[in-house]
This record gives sequence, structure tokens and C-alpha cells, in this order.
Amino acid sequence: MQKKQLIDHQVGISGFSSHIPPYKIDLSDWCKWRANDWNKIRTVVGSSFRMRGPNENAYTMAATAVLRLIEQYKIDPSRIGYLALGTESSTDNSAGAIIVKGMVDKALAIKGKTPINRECEVPEFKQACLGGMYAMKAAARYLMLDGQDKIGIVVCSDIAEYELYSSGEATQGAGAIATLLETNPKLLNLELDCSGSSSDYRGPDFRKPFFRFMQQIPGSYGQPRDFPIFNGKYSTICYIDAVLTALRSMFNKIDVEPIDFIRNTAATFLHRPYQRMAETGLIMTYFLALALGNSPEEYYELHRYAESGNATAQELKEELLGTNSISTDFMYYGVTNQTFSRSLQAAQHFRDSEEFSRLMTSLGLEQMKQVGNLYTASLPSWIAAGLEEAVSKKIQLEGQRILTIGYGSGDAAEIMPMTIAREWEVASNQIKFEEGLRNYRNVDQQTYAALHKGEITELELVKQSEVFYIQKIGSRSKSFDDLGMEYYEFS
Repeated sequence: MQKKQLIDHQVGISGFSSHIPPYKIDLSDWCKWRANDWNKIRTVVGSSFRMRGPNENAYTMAATAVLRLIEQYKIDPSRIGYLALGTESSTDNSAGAIIVKGMVDKALAIKGKTPINRECEVPEFKQACLGGMYAMKAAARYLMLDGQDKIGIVVCSDIAEYELYSSGEATQGAGAIATLLETNPKLLNLELDCSGSSSDYRGPDFRKPFFRFMQQIPGSYGQPRDFPIFNGKYSTICYIDAVLTALRSMFNKIDVEPIDFIRNTAATFLHRPYQRMAETGLIMTYFLALALGNSPEEYYELHRYAESGNATAQELKEELLGTNSISTDFMYYGVTNQTFSRSLQAAQHFRDSEEFSRLMTSLGLEQMKQVGNLYTASLPSWIAAGLEEAVSKKIQLEGQRILTIGYGSGDAAEIMPMTIAREWEVASNQIKFEEGLRNYRNVDQQTYAALHKGEITELELVKQSEVFYIQKIGSRSKSFDDLGMEYYEFS
């Protein structure tokens, strides 16, 4: 197969904007409530997470982020030909991005501005945490083909919530991020033809079956409990397998040795459900690049890491390059097999190495440790936070390459190289991700429990200006049927 040279495409990203709810749960406080080990939590998970109010949902957060994008980047709404929503937190099983468009149009009218183009396409993408990346690829294809005179917006908006006292409770989060895509991008050129993909059905890896809702009665804001079913160790194996398969897909398309590609990448941004998972994905990426190499130096380096985990380089290569079928035993017998066991053991030791310190992207990392798990919004948020921090520190990135690694349980992965555009500094200065983190309210244990149930009182609700909220839920009190439909307001 003829490999392709990495080239800069003239379709890509020109801006980001975000909305992070103000309710902040400090994980050091949470550890006291749960008698948990704070040192372990801050190492494995992060420092805090955000929660939405009961009068917020995926659509309100998305609309707020989109409106901010339009204003921060002075976008002409009539040029928007594509508005896609990536989420796994929908509350309507029919409509999606059109709800966001409706809210934004209403706010634009209040501000005396023109609405979004009536010809705008409004799809929603769902594949766990990967929906946003699928939406971005679709938007790029739109701009390459029939939408060349238009611009596209992809907004990722999600609510990660887990049952109280469950193993996933510390990995919650909520927020939205909107991405501006256009030709001749000012921030990042997408190298779409070099992207790698993988998918395989993995049963109970992480699911949200509708059966969970059958006995639930919505509260005053129609806030259903959206706790997933998940299987931690099995999910980690699924994550690794999907990412490695997608990486091999990408490496097959480029005319660069895998280890040289990884070492010469300015930053790697990964889907980050929690800190340790992102670290594991990055380490496995590096191990795979070494395993694909043919030089004695690469083999010896892999051997050093394998030896620290009581394995050989050949055993690691067999794990990393093998064709794995990891579903059957778990789905039918509840047994997690030993796939990647040697690689995971070697990874524990690799975390203490100088190479890992050089490899792990620090840009935007502290900001991501504060917001928690944002599902579809996790990856684009890290990219936005990282670029904003880079420009604030005057780090020179023009022309350099970053690698983005997206994952959605189930499982599927998308990996795409991107190149920093010439005008990236100007565009990065308009992101305002850090600014959005400053407006928060520390939540105590009692308020946390009320937020988790969706029962916080009206007096305790935090309402910010220029933000969308749920006003009420329809109840068939009119001459038409609107049972369960959300009505929104713009503060």
C-alpha cells in the first residue's frame, strides 16, 4: 500500500468557545464526605468536577457555547451552513441540534442580529464520547464538498453523572464546547486523509439503556437520572484496544516512522474521562510506536520498559500488535481476560520515567483536572485549553503538529493529526476557556446531594447572564400536545 505524505489541508478549526456550569465540587472535600484517599483521587482522577443545575441540560449548555462562539469570533450567522451537536445526554429522542439552533436564533433576535441561515443542516451525532469527533469529521467533509462558501459549527455538550457511592462518582462533570470550522482555518488544519478509525461492538462496556428510565418521574425541570451501566476494568481494555487499532490505521496512511511521528508531535490530546485513563492511552500509543519499529534501538527501548513489568519486548509486541477478541468471555461469562496485562504493568513503571514526563502534554491539563469528565466535550475542551495556555506562555507552535485521540465506549476510536495554522495566536486569544472557569460556586455536601437529585431550591439556583435555562416542561395544558417538551429562556 502506498503511504501518503502528511499535508496541510485547507479545512480546519478557527475557534473555540465554552460553557462550564458554576457548581463546583472540590474532590478534596468529596474525599472527606466519602472517607476516600485524596492523594489517590487527585493522581488518578483530578482536582474537581462541575455539575449542571436542574434547570440546565445538554441543549441549554450547547446553545450558550454556540452563542458565545458567534460573539467571540464575530461570526455572521447567515454564513453558518452546518450546526452539529455531539452528545450522549439528549433528552429528546427526535430533535437535537435544531433545538440549539432555535434557542440561539431567539437570543440573536433579542440582540438585534440576523438568525442562523435557514438552509443550515442540523444533525446530531451519538456514539458515547466520540460523537463530537464524528461530527467534526462530517463538518469538514461538508466544507470540502457542497458547503465551501459556508462555515460549520460543531458543539459538544454532555452531562456525566454517576450514582452516589458508585466507583464512577468521582469522575462526573458537565459542560459544552463549540468549535468553528471553515476553509483557510486560523487555528488548526485538519489532516483528514491521515486520520485513523476503529470500531467493534463491546456489549456492556458502557451503556445507557432506556429501561433505566421506565419508573422515573421527572422533577420540575424534567431532569431524569442518567446514570450509566459500566464495567471499569473491561472498559479500560476496550479503550486501549480501540485506540491501538485506530493508531495502526493512521500509521498505515503516513510516510513517517511511528516513533518519529510521536516524538515530533508538539502535543497529544486524548479523550479524558479521568486523568489516569488519558495517561494510559498515551503510554500505549508510545509503546505501539516502538513495537512497530524495526531498529535495534526501538526494540531495546521497548525491552527496557517490558523488563520493568516482568515481561519481554516480544511479549509486549504480541499484546500490542495482536488481533484481540475481548468481548465474548465478558459478555457471556462476566470474565475479564488478561489482554494487555503485561503492557499495563509496564505502563505503571513507565509513568515514573523521564520519557513519560516529556511525552505527557501539560498544556491545558490543570484546567481539565478542574472540570471533570465532559464526555464528548472532553477532547475539544482539552485542545482549546491547551492552545489558550500555549499562547499565554508565548510558546511557538506555528506549523507544528498535534495529535488528537478520541474514543467512544462500545467501542470506537478516531485519531487525527492536526497542524497549527499561521494565525493560531490571534484565534487562541479569543477562546476564553480559562475565563469561563473563574466563575464558580463551591458546593457543600448538602447542596451536592440536592443537585444530584435535581431538587435544589429555586432560591439556591445560580443564574448567570447571557446563559440559556429551562423555563418549564410542557404538560398538555394547551390546545396542543407538548407533554414533556422543554421550554427555554435566555437570561
